[in-house]
Amino acid sequence: MRTVLGIIAGVAALLLTVAQFGTAGWTKPPILANQHGFRGTGMDQVKTKAEAAAIRDANVAPAPAEKVEPGTDKAGTTYENVQVLKDISTEEFNRLMVSITEWVSPQQGCTYCHNTENMADDSLYQKKVARRMLQMVQHINADWKEKHVGEAGVTCYTCHRGNPVPAQVWFDAPSPTRGFIARNNGQNMATPSTGLASLPYTYLEDYLAKPDPDQSAIRVNATTALPEGKGKPIQQAERTFALMIHMSESLGVNCTYCHNTRAVAEWSQSTPQRTLAWHGIRMVRDLNGAYITPLTATFPPNRLGPKGDAPKINCATCHNGQNKPLGGAHVIEAYPELARNTAAASAPQEKPAPAPTPAPTPAPAPAPQ
Repeated sequence: MRTVLGIIAGVAALLLTVAQFGTAGWTKPPILANQHGFRGTGMDQVKTKAEAAAIRDANVAPAPAEKVEPGTDKAGTTYENVQVLKDISTEEFNRLMVSITEWVSPQQGCTYCHNTENMADDSLYQKKVARRMLQMVQHINADWKEKHVGEAGVTCYTCHRGNPVPAQVWFDAPSPTRGFIARNNGQNMATPSTGLASLPYTYLEDYLAKPDPDQSAIRVNATTALPEGKGKPIQQAERTFALMIHMSESLGVNCTYCHNTRAVAEWSQSTPQRTLAWHGIRMVRDLNGAYITPLTATFPPNRLGPKGDAPKINCATCHNGQNKPLGGAHVIEAYPELARNTAAASAPQEKPAPAPTPAPTPAPAPAPQ
């Protein structure tokens, strides 16, 4: 009897195990793999089809507003206190204002930035910030076109996606707790921006907050076969790796999108996207240092971070998980007024730094779209 019960129990256990494996969904998902470099280098971008579809659906550019016939009156003549867009026609100005409302504050409407009883009033901080952000968008499209954003350009929607505050912004990290808890030297905390690793979480402050950091700060590889001086500490390498994780997750790519991982530091074996990323780092520094951080006193306390700093941008703010924001849609074509830098005379801008010159190399396969 005991033997029979043992056999029955064994059969039941086997059937339950088979049922578990058969119903748990443990099957290999359909994979999308795009070769991104030379054969044999393993430079592929790999995603599941469901993941790629979800990212694509979350990054659809809105349809532009219907075109208008430009009139003869300028917006600066028709309306009071127009400072940035005063030289475009009144009709084009109105069209852009409607679009900005849809891009930034579709729920709040015009009242998010304006006192509708006196549209010229500057009492709302949102209007002052929006004015400076318009200048920033123009600066990106005009001065960073060749170096980073290309023909696609950016609009307010690229970052805001229908939210008054973009979802992907960051603040300076609060100081670690003192007292009974030892100092953590800015790391060993599971933070999303470092892929929940124990890497330093202050790297954004080190690399993306200021327009003029040490230009060699990110490079940690030696440039000579034997040491010729004091090398970089391991903490510097950890901060660099944290930045690389941030860029990888922000663009939804792996390391081989920019690097040949058999020689990560070699520009001659890297893809053209590495040069774009090099300029992108400097563009983010420029925007945070010249446009966003100076607005700190304009923001109310509830909009500032735990250390009293303004919300700043990083790679994820625009890219949102795609190697090309909004799938590479040419969003600026319908809004040429956002492609002219009308603030150049009134606000000093940092000129994009020259890119390092990589050794000539055959062009790799086209990037995955």
